Amino acid sequence: QVQLVESGGGLVQAGGSLRLSCAASGRTFSSYAAGWFRQYPGKEREFVAAISWWSGGTTTYADSVKGRFTISRDNAKNTVFLQMNNLKSEDTAVYYCAAGTRIAEVATTPRYWGQGTQVTVSS
Repeated sequence: QVQLVESGGGLVQAGGSLRLSCAASGRTFSSYAAGWFRQYPGKEREFVAAISWWSGGTTTYADSVKGRFTISRDNAKNTVFLQMNNLKSEDTAVYYCAAGTRIAEVATTPRYWGQGTQVTVSS
C-alpha cells in the first residue's frame, strides 16, 4: 500500500503561483510513477500531469496546463510536486495526488489516491 497526503493548496489571484506537494508513505514510493488530477464540482476527475518513477524521467501533461504547470519529484523525500504558474480561474478545483506502477497507468487509472487539496484562483 501507498498512502498519499497532499498539501499546498489555497487561495491565489489569477496570474499567481502555487506549489502543491504530495508526501508518500508505505511501500517504496520511488519505484512508483506519480501524478496529479483535478476535479471540478459535479465533474469527474481529470488528468493534469504525471511523472515516471525516477526524478529525471518522463513527464506528461494535459494540454490545458502545458507550459504553466511542472511536475517533479524528490525520491529521497518521497515527495511529488506540482508547480503551478500563471494560474487561471479555470484552474480552480480540488487537486488529487495519484500513484501507480507505470506512468501510463497513473495517467488513466491510478492505483492509489490522496485525499485532495483545494486550489481556488480568484479573478
